[in-house]
Amino acid sequence: MDDLLTAGAAVERLGGGMTWAEGPLWVPARRAVRCSDIPGNRVMEWHEPTGAWGVLAEDVEFTNGRTLGLDGEVVQCSHGRRRVEVERDGVVTGLVDAWRGHRLNSPNDVVVRSDGTVWFTDPSYGIHRRAEGHPGEEEYGGHHVFRLDPATGELDAVVTDVAMPNGLAFSPDERVLYVADSSRAPTRDDDPPGEGHTVHAYDVVDGRRCEGGRVLAEVDPGLPDGIRVDEHGHVWTTADTSLVVLRPDGSEVGRVPVGEVVSNLCFGGPGGTDVFVTASTSLYRLRARVRDATHVLAPR
Repeated sequence: MDDLLTAGAAVERLGGGMTWAEGPLWVPARRAVRCSDIPGNRVMEWHEPTGAWGVLAEDVEFTNGRTLGLDGEVVQCSHGRRRVEVERDGVVTGLVDAWRGHRLNSPNDVVVRSDGTVWFTDPSYGIHRRAEGHPGEEEYGGHHVFRLDPATGELDAVVTDVAMPNGLAFSPDERVLYVADSSRAPTRDDDPPGEGHTVHAYDVVDGRRCEGGRVLAEVDPGLPDGIRVDEHGHVWTTADTSLVVLRPDGSEVGRVPVGEVVSNLCFGGPGGTDVFVTASTSLYRLRARVRDATHVLAPR
């Protein structure tokens, strides 16, 4: 990990008091990290210039993962509204909430490709876990990864063979899509643990389709949740109370203990080389030497 982290890098706790922290995003315009406290139904922010930590918004309909759009807008997933939505200057509007006439389950995490298309995962945690959304039915009968073209409104299912798709990210050249299967986590409050704890890789064809799906790596202990890819193609994801970093061939580079069960991460900070980690009740920071892969094609 010496090539990826600064000398003496240590995990630093920036803020706490959450119930289950998720969806971190560095928002350059605010010089802040934004994240969700899903059961708390609120959005939190930590401001880099001052170190201030607090509630940004409440009654947010159980938002989860988020990313930046090409114009700096925040694209986010809403369990409660069962949709992907966009926030500009504090105003939230919907992007998509149905496929083929059926409501989505509970969009979980999202990435925006350099062509402006929005790719997101749609497991069912938000309609089956009481603390993460509202009770509901799985209307289209699956858990898919979707591609939305905002210009046309066209929504396509691009991955349908992952039991419970969660985090996702593109390789630096956007020719590979990585998807986490987090089905080891119980889907419902009273379910026993499931089986899935793998990262899958798919070849992206013509920027529209996913083919050649394969298991990149099995994560143990724990399971992969959020995923980020750095500018050199390393896949960063979660493994119980640690971050785990994988090479593009799936072999493991190393792990960073965090101390709480890790949910997600993002790159950010003034130079783009800080790794912000959501883990159970807290937000953490780790100093790195690399930036997010999105800087390669579309600096954000």
